[in-house]
Amino acid sequence: MSTIESSVSSILLDRVAEWLTNSSLAGDDLENIVRGFCERLAAAGLPLARVHLTFSMLHPLYDALSFTWKRASGVTIEGFRMPAGQKPDRFLQSPYFHLLDNNLQHIRRRIMPDGPSEFPIFEDLRQEKITDYLAFVQPFGDGSVQGMMGSWSTDSSAGFSDDMIDALLRMQNHLAVAAKMAVLAKLANNMLTTYLGGDAGKRVLNGQVRRGDGETIRAALVMADMRESTMYAEKEGRQAYIDTLNQFFDAIAAPFNRNGGEILSFLGDGFLAVYPCGRHKDPSKIACEAALSAVHHAQARVAELNKDREAKGLPKIGYGIGLHVGNVMFGNVGLKDRLTFSAFGSAVNEVQRLQVLTKKYSREVVASQAFAGYCGGEWITLGEEKLRGIRQKVTVLQPRAPTSGLHVDEGFRESVQNGLSEAEQVIMLHRDKKQVKRTPIEKFIQ
Repeated sequence: MSTIESSVSSILLDRVAEWLTNSSLAGDDLENIVRGFCERLAAAGLPLARVHLTFSMLHPLYDALSFTWKRASGVTIEGFRMPAGQKPDRFLQSPYFHLLDNNLQHIRRRIMPDGPSEFPIFEDLRQEKITDYLAFVQPFGDGSVQGMMGSWSTDSSAGFSDDMIDALLRMQNHLAVAAKMAVLAKLANNMLTTYLGGDAGKRVLNGQVRRGDGETIRAALVMADMRESTMYAEKEGRQAYIDTLNQFFDAIAAPFNRNGGEILSFLGDGFLAVYPCGRHKDPSKIACEAALSAVHHAQARVAELNKDREAKGLPKIGYGIGLHVGNVMFGNVGLKDRLTFSAFGSAVNEVQRLQVLTKKYSREVVASQAFAGYCGGEWITLGEEKLRGIRQKVTVLQPRAPTSGLHVDEGFRESVQNGLSEAEQVIMLHRDKKQVKRTPIEKFIQ
């Protein structure tokens, strides 16, 4: 336990506030802001042993991000999604719930080394030799669903002095402004990535926002579609059909959003994926091989899903996938004030018509000769077809199944069994693709 009396330097605190402003203007992410802020507060003379900050987020995959800074170990980050309608007992007995339930902004408690604890979390903090605890709630504006909750803790035997509390409350406001800017920036990136895709989202954020903005690129193209969706919608009802459709997309679409591929748009009960590549043979070969590998993994995942559905007495889900390669126009089209970012052109039309041919040939996957030629391997020729808008007939082929069996990853198998989507289990937060794990609610009430 620290016994050093720490004085608070107003000059250094002003420098921390200045650093927060500069970090916000520079567009620093939330992790860097939290880490730098806590380290600088400690350097300014505040005897902080741990800081816990939780930010509510508007995001399709998770509800909150939690940052815990400890003097001895630095920052750890965890993401959390609370099941709908559930408030665990631990949360209901937490200081944070006490603040929210009583419409309070702050709660300060001295933590004694023995005796009963007002909140269960204090037992954990007692093990860390915490002596003084100050929790707070900081909304990001009236009516906003985003905000910040947190706590400051010290292991100093003297606890927090009035000057220290005054400094923490003052710096809390500066942090809230910087954090709100970082959250909004992350929100913009999250929304564009979620609804447009990674590459398209970056293009929009970088200024490609006007109608007609775009370029011609070469890409391997994948068009997939669920079979008999009308029957599912009529027999199962709206919500059951939506759940089935999401199960289908979780199973079949995820492999095409990796290894250079990107789901560019969902079209009803189907989707278009692209693997952008250079215009020469080798880049085209790499892109087509990656797309075909994703097809094999998607087939294994749908087979796993259908196995589970069959065990539950549910009908199997059928699908068709078309594969092609060619030049596409990649950019914005639509109204001046209502645009969509997607791929367009004859190659997109051709892959869509190839996908429809899976019905004629009763095959799950068909490809053009152009696509198969880049992939190599064994292919079965199904026939020649006259595609609308194309002068010459197109040779339609089917890939042979891989000789070695494909293994479905355990994460997907578990998601099928417990009803959670893979996206809900794996949250990609950082640009370096670090995984932020799902976390018990206890992590958010400290």
